[in-house]
Amino acid sequence: MLEHIQSVLGFDFGTKKTGVAIGQRITATAAPLSPLVMRDGIPDWTLIERLLKEWQPQALIVGLPLNMDDTESELSHLARKFARRLHGRFNLPVFMVDERLSSRAARDLLDEVAERRKGKKPSLDSTAAALMVESWLAQPECGLLP
Repeated sequence: MLEHIQSVLGFDFGTKKTGVAIGQRITATAAPLSPLVMRDGIPDWTLIERLLKEWQPQALIVGLPLNMDDTESELSHLARKFARRLHGRFNLPVFMVDERLSSRAARDLLDEVAERRKGKKPSLDSTAAALMVESWLAQPECGLLP
């Protein structure tokens, strides 16, 4: 069923900023894109539409921020709402991925990269989205539908 999905666009949802990454199945890798600025938890839907036209993903991934005890928080509910709206607006399959510790892993990765070279760090949010997308690409059957 998931074999037709060759590229995905991933979102690390946040109420102020949402990280974005593009991933592709051939190499099971993802690259961070510019994060979306949110206004009171609402994205610029026109910008998302442009991203979809540019990258033409067959599916969307949204991070599900769970507490360490597997319970959901208010942010979990907002991420699910964002995922439902993505599906409703763009009619693409949306999968949710447990994103616990993705921001910490992204921070560690960015610190490691910064030590090796000077310059502007990529977005923490979009790097977290890329790690989340790579996790889904490695095990797509583990994605939770919203």
